[in-house]
Order: sequence, then structure tokens, then C-alpha cells
Amino acid sequence: MSASTAAADQSVCASLPVLGRDVTVPLVTGGEVTYAALDYAASAPALQRVWDDVAAYAPYYGSVHRGAGYLSQLSTDLFENARRTVAEFLDCRADDQLVFTRSTTDSLNLLAAALPADCQVFVFETEHHASLLPWRDARVTYLNAPRTPRQAVETLERALAERDPFGPALVCVTGASNVTGELWPVKELAAAAHAHGARIVLDAAQLAPHHPVSVRDLDVDWVAFSGHKLYAPFGSGVLAGRADWLREAEPYLAGGGASRKVSRREDGGVDVDWHDSAARHEAGSPNVIGAYSIASACKALTEAGFDSLVAREQYLIEKVQAGLAEVPAVRILSLFGDDAPRVGVISFVVEGWNSSHFAAALSAEYGIGVRDGLFCAHPLVRTLLGSDPQAQGECGAPEAAPGEKSLNAIRVSFGAGTPDEHVERFVNAVKELVTDGARWNYRTEDGRCVPDTSA
Repeated sequence: MSASTAAADQSVCASLPVLGRDVTVPLVTGGEVTYAALDYAASAPALQRVWDDVAAYAPYYGSVHRGAGYLSQLSTDLFENARRTVAEFLDCRADDQLVFTRSTTDSLNLLAAALPADCQVFVFETEHHASLLPWRDARVTYLNAPRTPRQAVETLERALAERDPFGPALVCVTGASNVTGELWPVKELAAAAHAHGARIVLDAAQLAPHHPVSVRDLDVDWVAFSGHKLYAPFGSGVLAGRADWLREAEPYLAGGGASRKVSRREDGGVDVDWHDSAARHEAGSPNVIGAYSIASACKALTEAGFDSLVAREQYLIEKVQAGLAEVPAVRILSLFGDDAPRVGVISFVVEGWNSSHFAAALSAEYGIGVRDGLFCAHPLVRTLLGSDPQAQGECGAPEAAPGEKSLNAIRVSFGAGTPDEHVERFVNAVKELVTDGARWNYRTEDGRCVPDTSA
């Protein structure tokens, strides 16, 4: 879609109201400006609709599942209705289970704990650490970064063809990269996995806020995502998919709610009959507000219409790409090429700039919040920067002073709540910083570049 076509379509869906859209922040050069939140890939601002729904429910907050009182019954209905709403949002199969968790990381660790014995796991080095690291008790094959979607499928097919054909296997793949924003060929990867007798889990943390996710259409076995990237508050996540491995696994947490019946044995021990429903992995008092907020966000996005949301976001993507293309010192990071379909996540480096210094100047001098670092995807960022993918690094900024080279990048990310003005201010700020330099002095403090206010 061209920028002009997307611009014509954007009137179908204006930016959605989000919390913090009118917050002003001080500039180190003096005065204040409305904050431009362009770090959606880390945490998107909560939708106003979600916050209003939670506030309306708050006076009726009560314990769930085991309370006889009216508020407890109301909260139980709300919690279980939220489960059904999210399952519909994901187009789950009738016999799938949906477990509420704390985050994508928690969801994938839950699945890792539920793997059958001697399971083989296949994961690309391009994954976020939430997908890369949980498989500590499995035999893991890490696959090199592909340079085209077709190469991704071929790489997986070769690896699966060489595996033990009789044991269980799982493929873990992202739907959209948290570094480049590029869309991955999930449906084709799922077909390859199933053709070789493996299952597949989709990390949809970056995909679900931007594009519809259908478990049926993509034919994935599980999907995981976080509420705080889907315009809901922190502390809630989802794992949805096949019930058998979850039902046969030991409970993720042992405690009330996961147990159906507990009895003492004559020898003094305890026998436990665990639930085989989603409750098996939801021990303790659940995060009712977190589950309700995810369901509210799912409803809001569905009602806004993903066709309109995607069209408007594509308009913003093209605006950022076109603006950065006018700055020769800027290099956008990409696996699949500049024209690859992507969500509103773009990482780049600026020649002659320490990335932490550049991000600090955007914040301190322009009121723009972006992210710098390795984005909890160290092997991928180092591969994209042409450095050793095995080199050590931290998620935050390295110990490099302003002006010194740094082996990290800058990431701008946006979504349904981003006004045009925020993107335009970002593009103009990049051009000014590259052309004129920073207007303030900066220093390194605790590993981060910050304005020097000592003078």
C-alpha cells in the first residue's frame, strides 16, 4: 500500500484514545512539551476504554471461584467471560485451553515446564529472550537467522528432517520481530512443523496488538502474548492452545485453585487430585483485573476493526521509513529487506552516534520516548549490526560515552494510539540531531546516557 493510499484510508480509523496522551514533560533546554510515547514494543499505553472498564468494575471487585457472595459470583462470571472473550479474539479451537498468566515470558515458561520428557525444541536465534531461553530442560536446537521468509521455512525443514522422528518436538517462533517489526511466515512454518511431526508455539507479543491472530487459520498449537503490549495494564498474559500437554503436566504452581481434592493418607502424606482444566495452572487468587483488562482490549481492537488499524499503522510506517531514508547517516536494521511487511517497530543506527546518546537527546530535548540497547534479543541485534552474535552484552546501554561507538541500536515503535504529530516530531528530531548535533551535554551514569546538569 502506498503512503497516499494509506493516508486516504487513515480517516477510517483515527488514533485510539490512550492514557497519557496529554501528559507534558520538561525539556532540558527549557519549557515543556506533550510526551511522544514511541516505545510501544516495550509497553503500549493502556487504552482509555480499558481503563474506564476496569474503573467501572473496581467497586465490585471480589474473590473468584470459591465465594458465595454476590460480588464473588460477579467477579467469577467476569473472569470466565474474559477467558471466552480472549479465546474468541484468538479464534481458538473448541477444545483448546486458555490459561491466564503474568506475561508472554510467563506463558512460555509455563509451556516449557509442560513439555513431555525428551522433547526437542527448535528456535531461531532471532527470538526475544522470552522465547529463546525458557527451554532449559529440553534438547534445544538454535537456528541461524534467516535472510528471507522462504529461507526461514527451509532452515526449519532441514533441521526437523534431521531430528529424532519418534520423540516429541516443539518449534517456537515469533509472529513479528520485536527488533525489526518484520512479519514472519507463521502459517508456512506451522505447516513445516506439522509435516515433520512437531508442534509449534507462536510468540504473538508483537503481532497481536497490530494484526488479527487466528489460531485456526495459522494452524499453530499454542499462542502466547502479554496484556501490557495489547493496551492493557501490566501483570497479565495468555497461553492458549492444545490441552493435552498442559493437562498431563505437573501444575505450574502448586496450591489452591489448581487442586480439585486433597486428602491425608494413612502414612501421613497427602494425596492431591489436580484439575485438568486451565485451573490446573492458575493456582492462587487470579489476577481478575488483569484478565478483564485483556478482554476489554480485545473487544476494543475488534470493534475498531483491524483492517482500519492496519491501514493507519501502515501509513505511519511509511512516514517513518520515508523520513529516515532522507538521512544518509541512518541505517534501518532488517532481516528480510526494507520492503518486508512489518508492524510499527523499526530499529536503526546513526553513523557517528552512540545509540544511547541519540535516544537520550530525543527524550531530553524533544520529549520523545524511544528505546536503545539490544532489546532482549542479543543474538539478533548483534547479527544485524555485523558484530559477533556470541558476544556478551546487556539489555541496557553499554558503558560508552557520548560520541563513542556502541554495539546497540535505537528502536521506535508505535501503534493504535499514536497521533500523527508524534511520528512527525520524531522524524524532524532525527534530522535535526544528525544535521545540527545535540544542544546539550551528556554523560554516562549507571550505564545510561543522561543530560549533564552539573554545570
